[in-house]
Amino acid sequence: MIEKIITHPGGAHKDEFLACAILLAEHDVPVLRQDPTEEDLSNPSIAVIDVGLRHEPDLNNFDHHQFARDAKPTCSLSLVLDHYGIYEDALSFCPWLEVAEWFDCRGAKDTSEWLGVDRETVGKLNSPLDITILQAFAKSAQHLSGEPIWELMKMIGGELLQYIRNLRFRIEEVAKVAEVWEINDEKDCFKVMFVPRDQNQIEEVSGAMGWHIKELGVEEEVLAMVYPDSRGEGYGMKRFNDRTEMDFSKIANEARVRFAHARGFIAKVEPVEIDELKQLLLKAYSAIN
Repeated sequence: MIEKIITHPGGAHKDEFLACAILLAEHDVPVLRQDPTEEDLSNPSIAVIDVGLRHEPDLNNFDHHQFARDAKPTCSLSLVLDHYGIYEDALSFCPWLEVAEWFDCRGAKDTSEWLGVDRETVGKLNSPLDITILQAFAKSAQHLSGEPIWELMKMIGGELLQYIRNLRFRIEEVAKVAEVWEINDEKDCFKVMFVPRDQNQIEEVSGAMGWHIKELGVEEEVLAMVYPDSRGEGYGMKRFNDRTEMDFSKIANEARVRFAHARGFIAKVEPVEIDELKQLLLKAYSAIN
């Protein structure tokens, strides 16, 4: 059981802030900004983050500075997420994570080159929220329960854990019921992912469907998604990855269509049989030559 968290004093960075936040989401303990002693590093009830030159998950030591210079960019947040068994999901679901790893390990110059942009452009992405919160974290030698920064860290860590775990759960639920339809018109065919309506509706199902499509490796083939409408009976229809071959504005005047956006990227339909859904999809489809 973790009784306290230690991270380095001085300037604060996003990686150790978020690593501490993840731990605070699971443990209501103080955060101390100080150099660890050998006793601290040997005590599994003390989590040591981003300092100490040790990566020993069994002892709750999560530093990366001892890794080889040419090692894959890995920060203290990466190590904590891996300890919780969710690093790979976090890397997939949180595009900012790999960027944070690069910044922490390689610096702004190498990171901007890796991103394919100039360093000045990267600087323009700095947020006053990041700067203010990290400065407030750095100014105090300890952060305790009830204090603003501690409570904010716990909230951020909890939200991040919930997002990753909940999205993985929803993807797995989609995988149990999803179908990939191959729909043929006179000249060619296209694919659509479909999730049927049942008593146990999946939360934010279209978002989970998008991830499931990517995990199946069919993102270049699937043009649209059809899923239970979260606001009522019937189904929603949505382009996948904004594939313009699907233009739902073309079915706006169909009797069973409740709504079709003028830009053509989404539509809502009344409860209909599968064959009618497929016919509506065919009417919305336009091959791109």
